[in-house]
Amino acid sequence: QVQLVESGGGLVQAGGSLRLSCVASGRALSTYTMGWFRQAPGKEREFVAGITRSGGSIYYADSVKGRFTISRDNAKNTVILQMNSLKPEDTAVYYCASTTGILMGEYRSWGQGTQVTVSS
Repeated sequence: QVQLVESGGGLVQAGGSLRLSCVASGRALSTYTMGWFRQAPGKEREFVAGITRSGGSIYYADSVKGRFTISRDNAKNTVILQMNSLKPEDTAVYYCASTTGILMGEYRSWGQGTQVTVSS
């Protein structure tokens, strides 16, 4: 089973940027479709972005389209979520997750999460 560790969260002002990283270990990242999710207090978990094994297909939630970019480097076992033009409503714990299934399928392995706080 793959282990996932996120980093890069923090406090940023509205309009700023953050770059989240997810490093995989235990199995090759190329085995998995990867996704970024987020959960704010009192809200349901949201699927923010996903990328297939080769990077050929990418999904973005409407709430982040045009502001967030997901990418992956299988050689470095790393998935990146570049977040620009951040808004206070982007405040949440962000999780990296993996699946051996399809992009919109069930994600089985999860990281511990990294907090993103956007101040107004």
